[in-house]
Amino acid sequence: MSPDEIARLALEAFDQAVQASGAFRDRPGQRLMAEKVAQTFSAATLGRVEEGAGEPVRAIAVVQAGTGVGKSLAYCAPAIAAALARNTRVMISTATVALQEQLVHKDLPALAALLPQEFRFGLAKGRGRYVCKLKLSRLAGEAGGAAQAEDDLFADELAASAPLHVMEARAVFYAVLARDLLSGAWDGDRDNLAQPPETDMWSPVAAESSSCTGKHCPVYNQCAYYEKRKELVGAHVIVVNHDLLMSSLGSRMLPELDNCLLVLDEGHHLPAVALDHFAASMDLSRTLWLETLGNRARRVGGLMGVTESADVPRMAAQLRQSMADLSRLLVDLHGQAFRDARGDKGPLRFRLPRGLLPEVLDEPLRLLQLLAESFLAVLNTIAKALRTAMRDQPDEARRLSVLYAQLGMLSPRLEKVQATTELLLKAAESEQDTVPVAKWFTFETSEGAMDGGQLVIKAHASPILPGSMLRQHFWTRVRAAVVTSATLTSCGEFDFYLRESGLDKDPAASALEVASPFDYARQGWFVTVETLADPRQADAFTGEMVQSLLGDLAQVAHGALCLFTSRRQMGLAVAALEGSLRAAVLVQGELPRALLLSRHRARVESGAASIIFGMQSFGEGLDLPGPLCESVFIAKLPFASPDDPVGEARAEWLRAVGRDPFSELVVPATAIRLAQWAGRAIRLETDKAFVYCYDRRLVNTAYGRRLLQGLPAFVQQRRSAAGLVTPA
Repeated sequence: MSPDEIARLALEAFDQAVQASGAFRDRPGQRLMAEKVAQTFSAATLGRVEEGAGEPVRAIAVVQAGTGVGKSLAYCAPAIAAALARNTRVMISTATVALQEQLVHKDLPALAALLPQEFRFGLAKGRGRYVCKLKLSRLAGEAGGAAQAEDDLFADELAASAPLHVMEARAVFYAVLARDLLSGAWDGDRDNLAQPPETDMWSPVAAESSSCTGKHCPVYNQCAYYEKRKELVGAHVIVVNHDLLMSSLGSRMLPELDNCLLVLDEGHHLPAVALDHFAASMDLSRTLWLETLGNRARRVGGLMGVTESADVPRMAAQLRQSMADLSRLLVDLHGQAFRDARGDKGPLRFRLPRGLLPEVLDEPLRLLQLLAESFLAVLNTIAKALRTAMRDQPDEARRLSVLYAQLGMLSPRLEKVQATTELLLKAAESEQDTVPVAKWFTFETSEGAMDGGQLVIKAHASPILPGSMLRQHFWTRVRAAVVTSATLTSCGEFDFYLRESGLDKDPAASALEVASPFDYARQGWFVTVETLADPRQADAFTGEMVQSLLGDLAQVAHGALCLFTSRRQMGLAVAALEGSLRAAVLVQGELPRALLLSRHRARVESGAASIIFGMQSFGEGLDLPGPLCESVFIAKLPFASPDDPVGEARAEWLRAVGRDPFSELVVPATAIRLAQWAGRAIRLETDKAFVYCYDRRLVNTAYGRRLLQGLPAFVQQRRSAAGLVTPA
């Protein structure tokens, strides 16, 4: 079938879905996007290319689809039709699990009822979101009082040091999980628990690849993760998230990127996810796990006949000593500064300028890397022997699976040590075209107080250019992709996003902006509230902003959203609330998100005023149409945190090569964030809403005016400190 024929069928599927929905509205922007998707997914060459056939054709579309366009239908219908015509699959990646579930439980079932062609779809999550029944049964046994061996699978220095009441709570938690899993009241998915557990409670029972023996596991046929995987075998559409997509590169967990149609929804998150994926960190202070791992490896390796395992306890001891030596050197370098900052909350961070290691750290880090690599090599040999034994001795599968998991529970920590030292040792050369790695160390006490607890020192390293990582490790694998979001342009241009995503120099990439169908000039007003205090004068500005905000909040009749740039700022605003106004405010963190939003809706529907106070995570993805959000209050321009070590390192490098980090990095990133925050106001064609921003820099600086130009076409006004409202 020719590309033109595939594109025609794909667009026909979209038209059929729109007409069959029974709620047809003329949305030129939605059809324009569907055309772009159809063209992109018909043009690319998929799968193996015959020798002599030339280079495969790649096609990547970057589509900004404004709020209200209906982008999920615009990409789903043509993508699925194109995939069926090409006998391949569609992989849709979203920013969060919540968005995955919306697609799987709402959007795709609705589309399946509209299209004449049948298709199947499934949800893919990472292993860590499912329970490992083998691990849970061991811990549930502990909950029942069964004695465990000294080298039990779950021995861990952090868990062992927990107070008695915490240990008892864990025992009850695991017993209840095991009971509900056995009865069928729970399906093993962490996201389906009534109350999401804390990480330290969930991690010991999570189904991680490092401790999983797959089909060799004695409870493989009852495994929640593999049961869900089976649902994906015949799926034409697989819905994943960006974290899983990045972590699956080079594995067989997901379809091959050169042989499927890829949609990246909420694609503005992709660069940040990529940076997180390629960063590394290690704890240099809490190292007892190495002794545990060494003892396990010696015992299991001996049982498997791996002669090298006899030397593992010595390796583990050397590693612990090497990490302790490195910690002492860091205390010599930064300990006094840490002690001088006794009053500071949270960890104290020391970043290495230009990514240059002090000479005194070079040799210890090289020794640490060598020891970690040697230890990992022995562990891999033992793991291979265990897998061979499980294949050859199926009657021993349960015992061998437990042994495999004993090593696999702790080996990822060793992999972190190896990866972190490798990044820390990566040299930053003097040539202008060489980009350094961000490197920093953090100091804190384990109990969060300066007068007690163990000093915890961690080492961190991260690349600073997400585009470079994505270009090297991701886009080279992709043949056909559509990247979409409501905010991919910055100050009206795609340039920033294309650089951040690594597509700026990719000849296969093209960009399209699809305008929102909303009439912002009729539906919305953006008011810049000017304060006397400069927003950079934190205390004076916050005090004045809060007083102005309180006056505006008192006028709220139905629903409103107030967004802050720091927890301290939000706390001061909450403290200033009194009487009925305080009763009307719901504060992020005081209730689980779902419950908070449910209460907000109930209040507004009952005719009462309800105001949500939140921060960055409430600034996007929150859909509060109609009276649920008639006003959005933005306390201050949402610049990125000034103490972000990766951002600092990147800005430092840009200045070193004669570029301006503020105009090139800070302003474009802030423009996208501001557009997201302002975008909470208008969600329907019938909405009318006000957006207030209490940052005068929007109207009295050149970059502020650039930020305003990147917003939808609201009626722009400015309100002086005296209360006078004029056109902006």
